[in-house]
Amino acid sequence: MNPLAMMMFLTSLAIGTTITLSSHHWLLAWIGLEINTLALLPIMTKTPHPRAIEAATKYFLTQATASALMLFSCLINAMQAGEWDINTPSNLMTNSLSIAIMMKLGLAPTHFWLPEVLQGISLVTGLILSTWQKIPPMILLFQISHNINLSLTVILGLTSVLIGGWGGIGQTQIRKIMAFSSIGHLGWIIIILKLNPQLSLFNFILYTIMTTAMFLSMIMLSATKMSQISTSWTKNPALTTTTMLVLLSLAGLPPLTGFPPKLLIIMELIKQNMFISATLIMLASLLTLFFYLRLTYIIALTLSPNTHNSTIWRTPTKPWLVFSIINTMALTLLPLTPAILLT
Repeated sequence: MNPLAMMMFLTSLAIGTTITLSSHHWLLAWIGLEINTLALLPIMTKTPHPRAIEAATKYFLTQATASALMLFSCLINAMQAGEWDINTPSNLMTNSLSIAIMMKLGLAPTHFWLPEVLQGISLVTGLILSTWQKIPPMILLFQISHNINLSLTVILGLTSVLIGGWGGIGQTQIRKIMAFSSIGHLGWIIIILKLNPQLSLFNFILYTIMTTAMFLSMIMLSATKMSQISTSWTKNPALTTTTMLVLLSLAGLPPLTGFPPKLLIIMELIKQNMFISATLIMLASLLTLFFYLRLTYIIALTLSPNTHNSTIWRTPTKPWLVFSIINTMALTLLPLTPAILLT
């Protein structure tokens, strides 16, 4: 793709996100989301492969459906309340609007588009879709969190964690595994949204950091399948080791960065006397833990035959400083958790 065109599309992504984040008017927020969607479509199809075209078509149809539902909900709210202000949604409109935004995020049960779309696009575009594209809808959810239906968030959160773990078990493609991982993590974020929005925001920030680190690792290794990861040890042992640790961090094992949000969410659910929800989400997360541990096993404890140790590690000229900072944050933020929550 022409660098000038790519710069224009990335600028449009930034502008759409900025419009949504800075708006207090539902129509402006909707316009920002549409700019985001339309800017990402050409980036998804920059390699004219049938899988990429199919992924872009599925993404467009899903986002258009969610946008139509969102606009319809905003119109109902404007008719009832006589204003478009984001902070004053009506009860009737909040449920349909929440479902529309959750469809944009890829939460269960409207998650079917995410694994297929992520599988059909490149790793760099998958990184944008899994992190940057989730920021505007998530911020809108935070803004209406005081009016959102608690039963809706708990049910969708539990369903997302369950499907995220269940769907990822039989996968061998890294991008599909990351898609189901995203669904599961968003379930953890949503289930606590009504009770403690600050904790949800903290969880979302850590999810973004860990997912970015994982995608950057895959880009550095040029790996999209499990079989390619198993041969990466001879190419770059240090990078393979940090990739394994990032996977364990995504699984939520202590003392890595992914552990504090899960611990704090379980503690908040128990504090709210939601013992059944806390038990169910912990049991459902065991499924996710299984496929993370399987990936870690493939990286650390298996070695493909007919490989030889390289005398020179392959270290291509890539942004190692950014990669090192993101990886460090994805592994070592546990001691800083109290300070982060107090700011």
